[in-house]
Amino acid sequence: MDYRLLHYFTTLVDQGSFTKAAQHLHISQPSLSSAIKKLETSVNLKLIERSTRNFQLTKEGEIVYKESKKLIQHFHYVENEILRLKDNGPLEIQIGLIESVKFWLPKVIATYNERLPDVRIKLLEVLGLKKVEQALQNYKIHLAITNQRFKSDEIKSIPIYKENLVALLPKNHSLQQKETICFQDIKNEQFIICKEGFQTRDDILNEFLELGITPNIKFEIERFETAYSLVEEGIGVTIVPENYIRSFHIDSSQIKHFDNDRLSRTVYIAFLKGRYLPPVIEQFIDITKNFFYENNA
Repeated sequence: MDYRLLHYFTTLVDQGSFTKAAQHLHISQPSLSSAIKKLETSVNLKLIERSTRNFQLTKEGEIVYKESKKLIQHFHYVENEILRLKDNGPLEIQIGLIESVKFWLPKVIATYNERLPDVRIKLLEVLGLKKVEQALQNYKIHLAITNQRFKSDEIKSIPIYKENLVALLPKNHSLQQKETICFQDIKNEQFIICKEGFQTRDDILNEFLELGITPNIKFEIERFETAYSLVEEGIGVTIVPENYIRSFHIDSSQIKHFDNDRLSRTVYIAFLKGRYLPPVIEQFIDITKNFFYENNA
């Protein structure tokens, strides 16, 4: 299949018109139209419905567009990798992170750095299911350390550990004398929770739902740091991963475990199945898995 024709087709869809696409590609409009017809002939499918003023993708065209975008992105990735390998070799890895890994990740990186001191590591905070998927599929990161559960068959997830979720309460809260608490205790509190698209939100709300409780959601946040700040000001309670609060000193808020161990989340290493992972990436995955194996042995 001709890469150039796929590039013309995806550009046409992205630009929304033959005129704009032809200008963007620096070719004539008849040349672009001819290229699209040639592509349709080569795949023996009708990809767009034409009219005098605009066009619309057919169902087949939507699928071809989606897959072509992936192919072109991968082509550019391989192209850039080849140039980088010629200049520097495989000396960089890009990792997407969730907040709670700050407790253990520096230890893993220290081990990795001892073994591969010449490798540069880029750490990017990537939160929420869509952002993690996009970062992986668009080759912004090589892998993600995440608690998201993916529905996509294109992404492989390796579980590395499970962590409890705990309640964070303001100083001098009425529940401060209790050793452990239950969801019933906080059902009327001003509740702080992650916004939609975050797996932790789903895990917490599912637990409320199973217990027949409707939480009093007052604040929706993206980062646990914001939730912690709100609790410190005494204007709400929240639930956060235990490893997150172990990573720094708690000033005045109170940590309370729940009276059962059902509320937890699994953290994974995730990466694209069809993407080539250089040895430096595979070594990072192995070191991470061994870290948790040794600490849980």
